[in-house]
Amino acid sequence: MEKARHLLVVDDDRDIQELLHDFLVRHGFRVSRAADGREMRRVLAQWPIDGVILDLMLPGEDGMSLCRYLRAQSSQLPIIMLTAVADEADRVIGLELGADDYLVKPFSPRELLARIRAIFRRSGGGGGNPEASRNEIWTFAGWRLDLGQRELRAPDGVLVHLSTGEYQILKQLLERPQRVIPREEMLDHYKGDSSVPFDRSIDIQISRLRRKLDVTGRESNLIKTVRGVGYQFTAAVVREE
Repeated sequence: MEKARHLLVVDDDRDIQELLHDFLVRHGFRVSRAADGREMRRVLAQWPIDGVILDLMLPGEDGMSLCRYLRAQSSQLPIIMLTAVADEADRVIGLELGADDYLVKPFSPRELLARIRAIFRRSGGGGGNPEASRNEIWTFAGWRLDLGQRELRAPDGVLVHLSTGEYQILKQLLERPQRVIPREEMLDHYKGDSSVPFDRSIDIQISRLRRKLDVTGRESNLIKTVRGVGYQFTAAVVREE
């Protein structure tokens, strides 16, 4: 039997804490709660956490600061940000800081559940990760992506950390090199069954991915924007078993 995934809800609204705790527990998750950054760090020190649901407006350190802290600790930890402000600029900043997804209050708990499940599917959770048993290596322009270890190494051998979203988008591009992938198709693949996808999610993840692929100053054209259509990976990709 698969172990229940442990989620951490960071929100100073006790009603929302209770609502999400009860709802997510009913759907098979283990849930811990925190009202601020201090409590969040205490829970993280006590338990291995599989995902964080993080409110933007918190007493003391705000959600942006805590998101930056969480992403510095782990590039893989799924983070969904919550906010009462329906401002696209906040969503852009949150995703730039490393959040995997973003929901505006008030939201449906079922929508949040769909987002959580979609993130775990992208990260290989739920039903196992079929890539984990594969030793396949994909190389391009001196880079190496190890599917089994989910590791990306730069041409100089340095390990480049990718978030779950960045990894999945890069893999999608490498699966169809030198072909244009429509934005809508990438968005559908990235969001899974989320009911209200954030339209700029893909663009922001692509921007983050480009910056990471530009560490040597030679890869600025690896991901080409085809205006009005989508994105194209321009380098040849070699797959090794």
